[in-house]
Amino acid sequence: MAIIIMKQMVVAIISIAVVTITLLVDESASFVLKQQHQQPHTHHKNIIRNDRSTIMTMSALSSPPAVPVEKVIVLDDAEAVGQAIRDIVTDAAKKAIDERGYFALAIPGGSILKMLSGDIQNKEEWTTKTIIAYVNHKCVPMDDIELATHAKAKQLFLNSWGVDDYETNEIDHGLNVIVMDGTNDGIKEAASYEKKLKCLSADELPIDATTGFPIFDLALIGVGDDGHIGSLYPNRHEVLVGSDGTSCPWVLPVEMKEPPSITLSLPIMQSARQIVVAACGVSDKYPQGKSAGMKRAVSSTDETLQTFPAVGLRESATWVMDKAAASALGDEYNN
Repeated sequence: MAIIIMKQMVVAIISIAVVTITLLVDESASFVLKQQHQQPHTHHKNIIRNDRSTIMTMSALSSPPAVPVEKVIVLDDAEAVGQAIRDIVTDAAKKAIDERGYFALAIPGGSILKMLSGDIQNKEEWTTKTIIAYVNHKCVPMDDIELATHAKAKQLFLNSWGVDDYETNEIDHGLNVIVMDGTNDGIKEAASYEKKLKCLSADELPIDATTGFPIFDLALIGVGDDGHIGSLYPNRHEVLVGSDGTSCPWVLPVEMKEPPSITLSLPIMQSARQIVVAACGVSDKYPQGKSAGMKRAVSSTDETLQTFPAVGLRESATWVMDKAAASALGDEYNN
């Protein structure tokens, strides 16, 4: 009798365990599906899926190879870096205009604006056939001298280049800059800016036949102390958009701060014919300039797209910096 009772107890315990495990599995599956439905869609590279459709993003967890030594140019000081950037712009403009009659240039804000403000060779020969787009820009009125990159660029160099703000589908005589609508609506501004870029002809802004992405002749990029490029900031989803190699928006809204901003997505930056990252300058507060950031961007083995977005340009960009910015990179980059 005791044996029968014990057998019945064992069967009951096993039944309860099976039911409990089934409920836990069903709840887990429901949670995964719910999360996939609720979270905003982002693109990922090297996605691993198990039989429960959970996702691990390898590109966000692994560090890309260090920048090849030959792709890092170290110059004496900020003045030399600025001159090099202006020479690169001139050479890229001549090459593009000789080939198809137009030059498409993407520029950021920050220190690169000052680099472009110096003397530049033969600008009268190419600025009238140049189209400029912004890598990123705050969603503010275009004449806001405190916050608008466009207003600052006009003051520093665009006016001397003969700027003609681009608002229609026709390219007028003179340098043309693709400007924003000047509102504080990041989503609408991103959509509008992308539409303006897509209105350009293939001669003005070529399109890659395979990816459908625009090909700027030259994209100049700056790197923030936290590794942001454009308005692609660490530990945010925007930097991963399009990283699986599929189609993605050209321009993204970034509502991290107030006012929001727009930015070219990483694949659009990477698609440029020539990409140049520039870093230079020292101050009393930062006597070694951007050396810590450049080490993380160029050669650190533990940085990823999510921790330091600038590593996303390691394989595609040329890096131009002064000795102060390169001081932490090691002898192989400084010889």
